[in-house]
Amino acid sequence: MNIAEKKYKRLREDMVENQIRSRGITDPAVLNAMLIVPRHLFVIEAMMDQAYMDYPLPIGEQQTISQPFIVAEMTQALQLRKEDRVLEIGTGSGYQAAVLSEIVSRVYTIERKHSLFVRTRKLFDDLKYFNIVTRFKDGTTGWKEEAPFDAVIVTAGAPDIPLTLADQLALGGRMVIPVGDQHTQDLIRITRTSGGFQKENLGRCRFVKLIGEQGWNDEV
Repeated sequence: MNIAEKKYKRLREDMVENQIRSRGITDPAVLNAMLIVPRHLFVIEAMMDQAYMDYPLPIGEQQTISQPFIVAEMTQALQLRKEDRVLEIGTGSGYQAAVLSEIVSRVYTIERKHSLFVRTRKLFDDLKYFNIVTRFKDGTTGWKEEAPFDAVIVTAGAPDIPLTLADQLALGGRMVIPVGDQHTQDLIRITRTSGGFQKENLGRCRFVKLIGEQGWNDEV
């Protein structure tokens, strides 16, 4: 391990201890994944030294990489198991998908911005995240051909819960999604049961807009 790798390893350890574990994240798989994934490689080079700070960073295309704590919170809320298949809506930087890939058997992730799609697919290949399957399309309609999923995570704020995504959950499946207006949202978890869907509010959050057929209709 060279000097730079040691530096980033130390920053990851500090991030997990001071930003994540200390704020109530207890799932060992989530903590371990965030210790492993090199977050600094998922941001632009000029911001690598800020990658482990407790705030989001721009990644281009008016998108951001979420702050580490919200990544951990959403991942823990999915209540993941090793054998799970997870659908992510909004690949973005690729960091959330990489964290998921350290925990579950397969991650399916959809991105509608072509430049981000190309960049993250190359990064996944370079880092040997071969259990991540990518797709370039409108993510709000899901990935019907691969459904049902054990979990769905939406990393952009929606005006409401997209019914198409909910329908692609397996029985017992969980979806975590920010729902609200274009400025602030509530982080919602829904669970598919034999009697329908259970809904829980996990608290306030703020994400970029979910654009698409079952999201916001424009980018204004």
